[in-house]
Amino acid sequence: MVSVADRLNTVISWVPDAAGVDAAGVSGPLSGVRIGVKDNIEVAGVRSTCGSEYFADRVAESDAACVGALKRAGAVITSTLNLAEFAVGVTSQNSASGGPVNPWDPTRVPGGSSGGSGVAVAAGVVDVSLGTDTGGSIRLPAACCGVTGLRPSVGVLDMTGIFPVSAEFDTVGPLARSAAQVRETFAVLAGEHPAPVRTGPLRISLPWPFVTADVDPAVRDAVVGVADLLRELGHRVENVPVRHSESAQDVVYTLIYSDLAKIHADRLRDEPSRFQAATRQRIRLGLNISDDQVVAARRQRDVFRAGTAELFGEVDVVLTPAMPGDVPLLGGSDAVVAQARRMGQLTYPWSLHDGPTLALPVGTHPSGMPIGAQLTAVRGGEGTLFALAEQFQAHTDWHRRLPPVRVGVG
Repeated sequence: MVSVADRLNTVISWVPDAAGVDAAGVSGPLSGVRIGVKDNIEVAGVRSTCGSEYFADRVAESDAACVGALKRAGAVITSTLNLAEFAVGVTSQNSASGGPVNPWDPTRVPGGSSGGSGVAVAAGVVDVSLGTDTGGSIRLPAACCGVTGLRPSVGVLDMTGIFPVSAEFDTVGPLARSAAQVRETFAVLAGEHPAPVRTGPLRISLPWPFVTADVDPAVRDAVVGVADLLRELGHRVENVPVRHSESAQDVVYTLIYSDLAKIHADRLRDEPSRFQAATRQRIRLGLNISDDQVVAARRQRDVFRAGTAELFGEVDVVLTPAMPGDVPLLGGSDAVVAQARRMGQLTYPWSLHDGPTLALPVGTHPSGMPIGAQLTAVRGGEGTLFALAEQFQAHTDWHRRLPPVRVGVG
């Protein structure tokens, strides 16, 4: 009988029992929790392919820092999970292992680049997964698959043992069904650096429009519904704009693609045909970015961050949609980059911010697909996001809704 993991193509490698736990057999706050990790995160003795033919036979010599922390907390690393090739792209359909399948609807994208991480949690293949997020690669799978996922503050978690996209923007973070599970996992990963919590009624901005006024009405209504509930719970919600958000996506693209081209320049020169077409297209875009363009983008980054510093002097949390529209249908390779730009329109600005963003399910689209929102706070404000999200999830059941394809069904 074909397993759910196989039907959804979410696992690249199953981790042998001995390699998935701490050698000392420790117990801890995550004892017995089944965790899958994105396949660009190394697990000692297990293939670490980055979803690419280039690394098809590459075996990790040691655990990534985050994997070691999870094992020491008693977690069981069960699997490495499917992704977009080299963690580039937001649909996860350009992986050399074939794309993971969205358990809500196999004709729609699962989000990316941590698509397998979102799918595995939604379908119950694992309890918690780790993904990486550069421009939206945790938040988009969380939104597309109806789970909760954290992009932590930049630089808070150790990235050792994770293959990079862009060192300036790369983060690693957990995905789980609930904000409480994400919080418990993040606490282990953060170690002795607890996330402070802002207590009392919060000042929350729902900026409208944010980046674009072209937002699906169902998405808009779901996010407005979140704001209405938060007001009922005693928080103050108002429209405080996110300055310079309209240009943020282009700034992030310039800096990420420039880094991407440097990382893969030799592979592109020597064996370009081994890349998936969309990956190759993105890397070539990076080759055309000049040093002057990078310098200008860094200036704009600093302007944006100065604006967000002012913003978080006025509010505690910003509420925005995770995507501007419904979960897209799978498209042909010619449409991948344009589709990715639309999907990431609302996540990329928060990649330019150095603080945390938490994505969580907040509704169901008329198509039957999940709708996700983002909560963003000042650098180091993870604890405030968890507290607010857990309060929201105590009064709603969006995070408990299950897709039709999952472990134990079918």
